[in-house]
This record gives sequence, C-alpha cells and structure tokens, in this order.
Amino acid sequence: MIQLGEKQILKVVKEVEFGIYLAPEDAADPDDKVLLPVRQKPWGIRLDDLMKVFVYRDSSDRLIATTKDPALTLGKVARLRVVQVGKIGAFLDWGLEKDLLLPFKEQTRTVKEGEAVNVALYIDKSNRLCATMKIYPYLETDSPYQRDDMVTGEIYEISANFGAFIAVDNRYSGLIPAKEMYGDLKTGDVIEVRVTAVKPDGKLDLSNRQKAYLQIETDAVAIMRVIDAYQGILPFNDKASPELIREEMKMSKSEFKRAVGHLLKEGKIEITEQSIRKISD
Repeated sequence: MIQLGEKQILKVVKEVEFGIYLAPEDAADPDDKVLLPVRQKPWGIRLDDLMKVFVYRDSSDRLIATTKDPALTLGKVARLRVVQVGKIGAFLDWGLEKDLLLPFKEQTRTVKEGEAVNVALYIDKSNRLCATMKIYPYLETDSPYQRDDMVTGEIYEISANFGAFIAVDNRYSGLIPAKEMYGDLKTGDVIEVRVTAVKPDGKLDLSNRQKAYLQIETDAVAIMRVIDAYQGILPFNDKASPELIREEMKMSKSEFKRAVGHLLKEGKIEITEQSIRKISD
C-alpha cells in the first residue's frame, strides 16, 4: 500500500506521456498507484524498475510522487520557515512545490512570515498532510546525551506546573522543570542548556544554569549589577524570602547566598540587618 507522507521504494508499472505510474511491488489493487510527473522522471527509467520517492498531495489534493527530498516526513519533527500566513493558517517551506499547511488550531503561538518553527507532520481527518506545533508526542527519547552535556534546543511550550518544554536539536524531548526555570524564558527561544538528568524513559531534564561552582561567578556579577541599579544598597539581604530573591535576582535562594558569600569574601559588599551594601573601591 502506498504510504502518504513517507519515503518509499515503488516499482514503475506504467509509462504515459505526462509521467510514470508507480506502485508497491506487492500491490494487489490495480488502483494502488501514484503518478510521478514527467519533469521528475529519471533518465533511462524503465518498466519494473524500482525507485525511491516521497508521496504527498498536489494542489488538487491528488496523490503525487516526487524524487525531491522533503525536510519533514510523517511523524517526524523539523524546523521549517514560515513563507506566508493566510486565512486558514500558515504555510511552511518544506522543500516541495506545494507549501505545507500549519492550521491555526495546530499553532501553540502566533507565527509570523519569515520565522522558523519546530513542527511535526501528521495526516488530518480529511487525509491531508498538515503540520502541528504540538510536537511533544513526536519527539524522540533516544538522544546520545548524558548528564552535564551542553545542548541546544527551542522552547516550544511553557507550563506553570511542569516548566519549559524544549526540543533538543529539534529532535529530542527535554524539559526545564518549573523549579529550575530562571530568567526571561519565552516560547520560540532557542537556548543553550545543560543536561541535569536522563530519565528512565529517555527524556532529558535540563537547566539553563551552569553547575554551582561555575555559575557562582556569573551570579555574583548579576548581583552587583542589581546593587548598582539600587544606587549601591540592595533593600534586602540573604535572609529574604525565596520568592523575593527569585523575582528580583532570577536565581534560587541557595544560589543567591552562595554568590553573596563569594562577594563578601572578596570584600565587595557588606551585609546589614536589612540590606546589602556595595563597598566602594
């Protein structure tokens, strides 16, 4: 049976003026065939020859074969560029003559012409190929990464309960847990993160912060920047609530205390009952 949305090996069963018809080698139904247009017919191809093609639907919704290599196949995830936004959704460039539709109902955020988005390919209720930004079920869980590896991925969804969902390498399933989220993270951001754990199911736990001994210097610089913004006197100290510290400093209380201790040891600050003061050079 011919597989919509997939690359497959088919046999040449008929030649016509406008192309050649291809069918599975074991096809029992004479109607189970697809046209490869003459402009893509390989030189020297003959009846009963085998060839690899991708099958999709043309602008008239008819099955059509192509020798072109699309950027996305059924059930896989890829990063595609938005070429147009229309009345029913956005259209994506996936390397074929007919652009791929990303319906509005399959968008997790508003997309704009010219930007690139991670999408998966699926077959809709009308038996047409479409794209979806709801890629969680399509991401792979067999990544080659281990704990403390640095990886790059796109944030495709943010949940207050679970955290920031990330498509690592536009392919693998990763998550920054909610309690580990720091800074101004937004859907669509492409960020570098650290693998903190590989779960039994293969999914990756991630962090957008370095290991403590590497992060401490970065945090110390950030704290001094905030102190300067308060004209040299931060109106709270390391005994402040975790919520206040996270809101003001974009770090956990333990990370804040480590960095404050580092600054204190270097003689750059002094701690009072209600504040942290910068010591002038």
